[in-house]
Amino acid sequence: MADNYREIIAKAVCGKGRKYSKATHTVNPTHKPTSILGCWIINHDYKAKKDGEHVEVEGSYDINLWCSYNKNTKTEVVTDTVKYKDIIPLKIHDENTVSDEYDVVVRAIQQPNCLEATIAPNGHKILVQVEREFVGEILSETKLVVAVNPDGIVEEFDDDDHTDYDLDDEEFEDLDAEFLLGELDE
Repeated sequence: MADNYREIIAKAVCGKGRKYSKATHTVNPTHKPTSILGCWIINHDYKAKKDGEHVEVEGSYDINLWCSYNKNTKTEVVTDTVKYKDIIPLKIHDENTVSDEYDVVVRAIQQPNCLEATIAPNGHKILVQVEREFVGEILSETKLVVAVNPDGIVEEFDDDDHTDYDLDDEEFEDLDAEFLLGELDE
């Protein structure tokens, strides 16, 4: 390698993926429901691990369903714990890591949420539709190659010496809005 380049080992995102899921769960109330008064998803908990070319998320949440029965004269709250497993495929996956050690970071960008709760056609069960969405990242050590200034001179940036790139109102009105909405060629 030439003298004007250096290799730096850094921890970076080496894999990334996203997964949206919908699921329908069946809740069995004690009594035959007349109507559904509310449905909430609470106590969401999950953990993740790397499994080959994807991230596996295992978790659980509670469905709390409030319904009426006996011709809307009485109510009950039914709680059902649901376990799930989501597989997040890695759309970006860099094999050029310098270590076999990695960290898995998963964020729920859409916590489990009730989309709809309906009384099943047989009238004794309730169907609850739930959505959730995760983003998963794999962090590992990778090698970066950077150029080194052979003279060792660093130019300082002077705040007073920069160009003003702000648009005034007149320039802003002259912008072509169709350009902003157009598609980029790939």
